[in-house]
Amino acid sequence: MRLCNKDVSQIGFGTWKIGGGYWNPDYSKDSHYIEILKYVISKGINVIDTAEMYGGGHSEELVGKAIENFDRDKIFIITKVWSNHLKYDDLIRSAKNSLKRLNAKYIDLYLIHWPNSSVPLEESLRAMEELVDQGIVNCIGVSNFDIKLLEETMSITKKYEITANEIEYNVENKSAEKDVIPFCERNNIKVIAYSPLARGNAKNNKILEEIGRKYNKTSVQVALNYLLRRSIPIPKASSKDHIDEILGALGWNLSDEDYERISKI
Repeated sequence: MRLCNKDVSQIGFGTWKIGGGYWNPDYSKDSHYIEILKYVISKGINVIDTAEMYGGGHSEELVGKAIENFDRDKIFIITKVWSNHLKYDDLIRSAKNSLKRLNAKYIDLYLIHWPNSSVPLEESLRAMEELVDQGIVNCIGVSNFDIKLLEETMSITKKYEITANEIEYNVENKSAEKDVIPFCERNNIKVIAYSPLARGNAKNNKILEEIGRKYNKTSVQVALNYLLRRSIPIPKASSKDHIDEILGALGWNLSDEDYERISKI
């Protein structure tokens, strides 16, 4: 799969609550999470999703440490600017600070994390395009944008296309299949699925378990395989065993019949 002119893995890795929560850093498990991130990359997952808000930037710092000994050009880093930093100068500053914490040459994909109606979208997108011009960012995108906002965004951008829309998408929340995902597909906008395991609920879904037995797969692997048809899911894991389980979602396909059955859950 190609994204921003780079080969990317079908599944990415999310880092929410790695290095802390909502703006609050947590340093207590740094060595563990650096090891986890290294393991993820060594297993062929090269899409790493983070944000300035995660642990107040500490998640980005951990990603930066984890990728030190890998070929940067073979890793795809997504990070996001929070909704209180969408004014022009604030957004530029946020991106530069993220780049510094990541200790990287560039950010592959930079997203507006959440829309903010108090800042003109035109101002934010002008800053996003300036970041591409400066070589700080390769591609730009959005997160949590509905069709109306996506249409507005596409009408404003002058130089660069909106590459991706990161949204909540899982077997318990498939509302985006009705409108946002078809819109993105028509307009060549990649869908990135956060909370792809429904905050752990997919693990205990009886229908997924039943379908999984046909393929000798777990409910987690079935849930992710379902999402692969129309998105790049970005699950998070805290153990190597869970990462191995996630990787088991790849290399096979649900039958159309089973896919339809899950779509009706």
